[in-house]
Amino acid sequence: MDRIQTRGNIPLCGEVTIQGSKNAALPLMAAAVLHRGTTVLHRCPQILDVEYMSGILRGLGCTVTREGQTLIIDAREIAGCRVLPQLATRLRASVLLMGSLLGRCGCARLPYPGGCTIGQRPIDLHLQVFERMGAQILPEEEEIGVYAGSCCKSAEGARLHGCCIRLAFPSVGATENAILGAVLADGTTVLDGCALEPEIAELCRFLNAKGARIEGIGRRKLTITGVTDLQDSQYTLMPDRIVAGTYLLAAAGTGGSISVRGVCPEHLGTLTQILQKTGARIETFRDTVRMDAQGAHRSVPAIRTEPYPGFPTDLQSQLMVFLTGADGMSRIEERLFESRFLIAEELRRMGAEIVTDGQCAVIKGKKRLQGCTVQAQELRGGAALVAAGLMAEGETIILGSHFIKRGYEDICRDLSGLGADIKEL
Repeated sequence: MDRIQTRGNIPLCGEVTIQGSKNAALPLMAAAVLHRGTTVLHRCPQILDVEYMSGILRGLGCTVTREGQTLIIDAREIAGCRVLPQLATRLRASVLLMGSLLGRCGCARLPYPGGCTIGQRPIDLHLQVFERMGAQILPEEEEIGVYAGSCCKSAEGARLHGCCIRLAFPSVGATENAILGAVLADGTTVLDGCALEPEIAELCRFLNAKGARIEGIGRRKLTITGVTDLQDSQYTLMPDRIVAGTYLLAAAGTGGSISVRGVCPEHLGTLTQILQKTGARIETFRDTVRMDAQGAHRSVPAIRTEPYPGFPTDLQSQLMVFLTGADGMSRIEERLFESRFLIAEELRRMGAEIVTDGQCAVIKGKKRLQGCTVQAQELRGGAALVAAGLMAEGETIILGSHFIKRGYEDICRDLSGLGADIKEL
């Protein structure tokens, strides 16, 4: 069952409730390793990436169990500081265990991280952070070792040292890793130039609930005073803003009318503004976004992906699909990942007129997509192809649906609840 079938040209209508956030769950799972005890995560999404991270934690010696939407991590005992490659190379977020293991053990040995094929995504910024905190970096052919001590032999029990760090770029992963490394470090770390994504604030709130001392949450500058230990805790995850954005864009592409519940409207950033510019009517409430997209057909002349609160790269493919049916010409500039336009060729096979040149894509809209067989190559592009199938005439088969399962609990369930003709084969 690695394919999804859709029959399109049906407006999405109704109400959908959003799952817990993938991009918050993975850092919190990594953070659980810092504590020699139990962490309980409520509303933890049942997705492949959480399964991958659970497998990595078990490989370190943690006990990880699930009870419905609740994930229980017992990290009282771990079996060393080496992350096994079998699952880590499939999950980009495995790199976050670098900060956790350095804080817990004074050392970390990890294979180079994997994940979606959307670009190189080097970890230079992560390593620079830890070097500033006194760590020694020993790269090898298959893995990289990071040691808090002056040499690998003295790393056992050694701690990182607090310092002032300014990130050259507001990298989400580097910000998260720096926070994880600083929580149990000696002294105070001042981290400037932090990413502002809501998932960063979520990680900080989670850690403070465990006894960490982090100030400046939600700002570019964080002050982290190291503590000696953390405590057992329970935490309920924030909703997934990217899943919410995916469903809003899919509904807009079909001219539908939906309510997205269990979401933080302010976390959607510029998406709601862009949808309004296309002609969609949007109302926001405390935890709900209501959209009528029957008039959403105007193009977006120019948009570029940027760090939060700018337009997120994780919604760029979904926006491209919507724009294939909009009036006029649209231009997207992808400024974060160099391989985010993999979906363009698949959309051209469906009849879309898209020209890509480096990091820019020009979409000539008002083209009725035609159903055919397409191939998902990464998570967000796969979800976007599902949206394309819902807009297209006839039947569309999306191959490689395992990519979509990395971040969406059950995209067929959610969209069929909105009236889509969709099923997994």
